Amino acid sequence: MSTQLRVAIIGYRFMGKAHSNAWLQARRFFDVESQPVLKVACGREKEPLRAFAERWGWEQIETDWRKIVVRDDIDIVDISLPQHLHCEVAKAAAEAGKHIFCEKPMALTVADAQQMLEAAQQAGIKHYLNHNYRRCPAVRLARRLIDEGKIGRIFHWRGAYQQDWIVDPDFPLTWHLLKETAGSGPHGDLNSHSVDLAHYLVGDIATVACLTARFVQKRPLAHKGAGTFAAGESATSNEFGEVTVEDASLMNVEFTNGAVGSFEATRFASGRKNRNTFEIYGSNGGLAFDLERMNELQYYSRVEPDYVQGFRTIMVTEPSHSYISNWWPPGHIIGYEHSFVHAVVDFIHAIDKDLPIEPNFSDGLKCIKVLEAGLQSAASGKRVDVMV
Repeated sequence: MSTQLRVAIIGYRFMGKAHSNAWLQARRFFDVESQPVLKVACGREKEPLRAFAERWGWEQIETDWRKIVVRDDIDIVDISLPQHLHCEVAKAAAEAGKHIFCEKPMALTVADAQQMLEAAQQAGIKHYLNHNYRRCPAVRLARRLIDEGKIGRIFHWRGAYQQDWIVDPDFPLTWHLLKETAGSGPHGDLNSHSVDLAHYLVGDIATVACLTARFVQKRPLAHKGAGTFAAGESATSNEFGEVTVEDASLMNVEFTNGAVGSFEATRFASGRKNRNTFEIYGSNGGLAFDLERMNELQYYSRVEPDYVQGFRTIMVTEPSHSYISNWWPPGHIIGYEHSFVHAVVDFIHAIDKDLPIEPNFSDGLKCIKVLEAGLQSAASGKRVDVMV
């Protein structure tokens, strides 16, 4: 007889939907010992929260997250909030003995991330940071090929995360564009994914040099409903506020293993809606991945005869590829939402079998250290060592 893991979700917009779907689908497509129960959803606005709970099957609603984290009928706290709210909620949840499933980026600062990690370690709970792209089958295959030595010694990492949803200067001043709520712009948001993937596939980063740019200085104040990718009720306002984060970031790094890398993060790449790419080049071959074609991995081998050399496209839709056997027959593709399901399944297994899970708050802290060093470099104009 299976046990239950009772989940409370805090935050109900973009990530709230993605996480809710993952909790629902995990038990339907994968064999998990403990069944997740969607116990309570939490948010500030009662009526939209109620509609969200009814649509996604959450049993109850609550507008005060402090009441949720201490409830005896909650096992997991799912933090689907903007990052400036992560630290306080995560520390309280850990102190209450709840396992934590937390959306990225981990926190605004290294100090906040350190507090979250210490609280989780002291409590002995499972803590997971949702850099979901690690759980794309193509990325898992890239890691396997690297581990098997197919790429050889790695020389280069080239990453880029490009979007275009704020190119219009009339797009409103949402929380993403304010330092007090976002910490930074695409450098901290989009680059957090890229840095995590680089850590996962290449190794730790030792030094960074970074420059940032702000293309629009002031924007109309946001109306109700404005959020990620959405301008809300009206795209314009007669009142303006100052943008206090960067619009684009370019960073080059040295890895501790001697490889070098570059990172581009921007919300001003016209025509790019959510393009997350990386290229890895080594002594024996190369790899390339593009999230817009997430069921494919490009692979080149230098050790094959020259008459068959060239980048090949591997469709990661065979049962032998990570997670795929639980979905559809060979050749049938999966999508963005599936990476969240994979994360939830692995998180449940970690709880049930008392196994480690990555990325966790330790990985998140390491990532925040790189991003913070990047901002220090941009401010000083100098290369900066990443804090150990």
